Amino acid sequence: MKNEIIPHLNDPGQLEKMFRTDKMAFTREFNILYPELKGNPIADFWNERLNYETDELNWGTRKELFFVLLLALTAGLLAKLPSILAISEEFFYPRNIGFIIFPALAAFFAWKRNLSKGKAALVIIATFSAVLFINFLPDVPESDTLILSCLHLIILLWAMVGFAFVGDWRVNVEKRLDYLKFNGDLIVISALICIAGVVMTGVTIGLFSLIGLNIEKFYFQNIVIFGLPAVPIVGTYLIQANPQLVGKVSPALARIFSPLVLVMLVIYLIAMAYLGKDPYNDREFLLIFNVLLIGVMAIIFFSLSESSKVGKSRPEILILLVLSIVTIVVNGIALSAILFRIAEWGFTPNRVAVLGANVLILINLLLVTSQLYKATFKKEKLYGVGKATANYLPFYIIWAFIVTFLFPLIFGVQ
Repeated sequence: MKNEIIPHLNDPGQLEKMFRTDKMAFTREFNILYPELKGNPIADFWNERLNYETDELNWGTRKELFFVLLLALTAGLLAKLPSILAISEEFFYPRNIGFIIFPALAAFFAWKRNLSKGKAALVIIATFSAVLFINFLPDVPESDTLILSCLHLIILLWAMVGFAFVGDWRVNVEKRLDYLKFNGDLIVISALICIAGVVMTGVTIGLFSLIGLNIEKFYFQNIVIFGLPAVPIVGTYLIQANPQLVGKVSPALARIFSPLVLVMLVIYLIAMAYLGKDPYNDREFLLIFNVLLIGVMAIIFFSLSESSKVGKSRPEILILLVLSIVTIVVNGIALSAILFRIAEWGFTPNRVAVLGANVLILINLLLVTSQLYKATFKKEKLYGVGKATANYLPFYIIWAFIVTFLFPLIFGVQ
């Protein structure tokens, strides 16, 4: 988009079209270009328009609001299907929890990005194929293969939203990083909405109890079950309509938590060694260890999605480098523990899935660490870090596809 702004600087109609197509990308690229364009009346106008801060929220058009409310209502109805159709909740929710929210988000971005009919059809076909596959698997609740398939299906649905967000077959580093940043922003605003919702729920139930009405069961079965799926949908709409809403909060959180996580991780490794905790023979401890690894990876990637687009000081880059190196150590311990358990007790769906994920994470960390090293000591641009992050995302999606669709065929559901 950067290469399109300058040639059309004197074409207000084309600039407006580019802005409405992708507000976040246009704003980012224009702000990068503006120092070179300062003094141009049209550039100065767009700078004021894009960066003018106001306390008022932009609620968009009636058409946009209606579409978002329709998506939220649809998601709520999907969440209510077990009670509407008398379907077992134990059967429905583990398999279909992702279909309640992610298709609605994909539909929102497909609509906002004017996704072509072919790409929209691909998203629809992929969604219905996944629905049929996961719901026709045998009903064996204790099956490790079934649990793995359900969990990794959520990653595929997340990737489907990303495809609608990016809207391009080609590798687009900026848009993929925008998608990672969007996820961080969505977590922040969803948490705020949920906190407000919890307060409202407590006040509402308390007020009705004062007049002798116990509405707790009704409220949770009819209000909360519609409200929860609506949170990420409404949050997404607010972020897209008001990019400045959490635009400053997310980078601040990334800068605060990166050093804190680094300190926590180092102390954790020291405490683990001191207490003699053994991930090689303790299955539950190894599981927690891998959850910790995924959490730290998420913080690193979110920090990178910020740092690759806005400048970071050398100490901040150094903190990310050290955090990546320590995370490689954590990954190495987890990977060696998985290999040990496979050598001792053989292959199982869980061990193979975790082994594949740990290998992918290790390679990704090595690539990112290499780029961070160059940015820290060779003073290269952070673009290489963002590129290493964005280009590697498809490998996670391919592995999620294998676990979701091929593991039940290879290992069976039993």
